[in-house]
Amino acid sequence: MRKSILRSGIIIFVVICTSCNHSAIEKSSKQEIVESMTLANDYFMEKWPDTGKDILQPTTGILWKSNIWTRGTYYTGLMELYKATEESHLLKYAEDWGESHNWKISPKEMWNDQLAGQTYIELYLMDTTRSELIADVKESIDAYIETGETGGREFGNNWNWIDAAYMAMPLFAQLGVITGKDVYFEHMHALYTDMKDGVGGGLFNKEDGLWWRDADFVPPYQEPNGEDCYWSRGNGWVLGALVRTLQILPANSEYRDEYQHMLKLMCEALLKVQRNDGMWNVSLHDPDHFGGRELTGSAFFLYGMAWGVNNELLDAGTYTTAINQGWNTMVKECLHPTGFLGHVQGTGKEPKDGQPVTYDSMPDFEDYGLGAFLLAGCEIVKMK
Repeated sequence: MRKSILRSGIIIFVVICTSCNHSAIEKSSKQEIVESMTLANDYFMEKWPDTGKDILQPTTGILWKSNIWTRGTYYTGLMELYKATEESHLLKYAEDWGESHNWKISPKEMWNDQLAGQTYIELYLMDTTRSELIADVKESIDAYIETGETGGREFGNNWNWIDAAYMAMPLFAQLGVITGKDVYFEHMHALYTDMKDGVGGGLFNKEDGLWWRDADFVPPYQEPNGEDCYWSRGNGWVLGALVRTLQILPANSEYRDEYQHMLKLMCEALLKVQRNDGMWNVSLHDPDHFGGRELTGSAFFLYGMAWGVNNELLDAGTYTTAINQGWNTMVKECLHPTGFLGHVQGTGKEPKDGQPVTYDSMPDFEDYGLGAFLLAGCEIVKMK
């Protein structure tokens, strides 16, 4: 029996106490939020003027193509920044990226690196005569659907890890809308359901409202304090996927209620384990296991909460202060005067990976943390 019941009483006490301290926290102005995002994004664009340049991973010495999942995450945030500011050079940067890769996706890690296709499709929707922008990613998804596979760890390209939700789920929704074919929605939901209820006995824990990263972390695996291992960014991938999918999914979709319900369950669970400073730890139920604030999970959580409030799925009175405090702390404690973002966990799949996570530590990839930061800021700007 896990310690969730015992912990719930402690969490309620902490939430009540911290809410008293949050009462005076105000939302940053739209101008301030945009300035913070622009500072961080300018730093990155100046560091990476060539959108096609390979990425050197310093921890391994491996060169990666710049259309892998890390950079794909960044561009999902960049596109939101473009929509918020309408700055043409941001759109050009995304266009240059797609052109530099001939609108291809990387074949190395199927679900992860299909993420680039989400931005290709967004650019295609601005000019639907340019079918070459989506040809490769559509071919990849179509080839997978033709296999008829929707579940089981024996098929290596299924969503056997929750990161895949962000990388691929919105793609199926995008293609369903573009083509008008339900097969994309149906296959997306079958993969989501298998990830939730099938892989490892199901990667979503209804008791805690959070997700195990993959079957390796399903109990009896435990954190040092005896709790389940809920990795911050992993849960961020799922929450971000739900937002991006709900933004695309037709209003009358039979799957909308499930995704909205999941978003609410997750946000309720995440609010209970928010740090006093408004951010989140790498390990959501063991704050002492590589403890300390972490930006990527925190940004995705704020993105999901802000979107939920803006779309009246979440109560503004319950979440607004938590969102404002989280954003203000990210800007104050993570954003350097140069635009560099600190407290970003490097790549991995659990709390111990990509450490140390500090104000000055350099992750092995800088791009995905910035993408999450931009997504959060752009959604918070829309709040009343």
